[in-house]
Amino acid sequence: QVQLVETGGGLVQTGGSLRLSCAASGRTFSSLLMGWFRQAPGKEREFVAAILRSGSRTYYADSVKGRFTISRDNAKNTVYLQMHSLKPEDTAVYYCAGQFSGGSFYYTAEYDYWGQGTQVTVSS
Repeated sequence: QVQLVETGGGLVQTGGSLRLSCAASGRTFSSLLMGWFRQAPGKEREFVAAILRSGSRTYYADSVKGRFTISRDNAKNTVYLQMHSLKPEDTAVYYCAGQFSGGSFYYTAEYDYWGQGTQVTVSS
């Protein structure tokens, strides 16, 4: 079993930055493909970014490309989401997720483990 705990959310003004962290329990972190998703009120959970087990490749939603960076430190069992140039439309609960299967990184159903989420609010 893997537990994921997100931290780093908060309130920031438009144009500001935040860094989210997701700490994983267990010794299998390096075997997990990790992703970040977000869910705004009244909307479905959507893909934000993903990173392969080794960290060699990353993937981003078009809406965050060039502004967000996903990274991981397998020695610390942690995945990060650095967010710059934040916009009000980035306001959401952000979730980290992990999957063993190596399936599509885009779909929520492919992920085996989820964190509890952390709120990011961007004021205009």
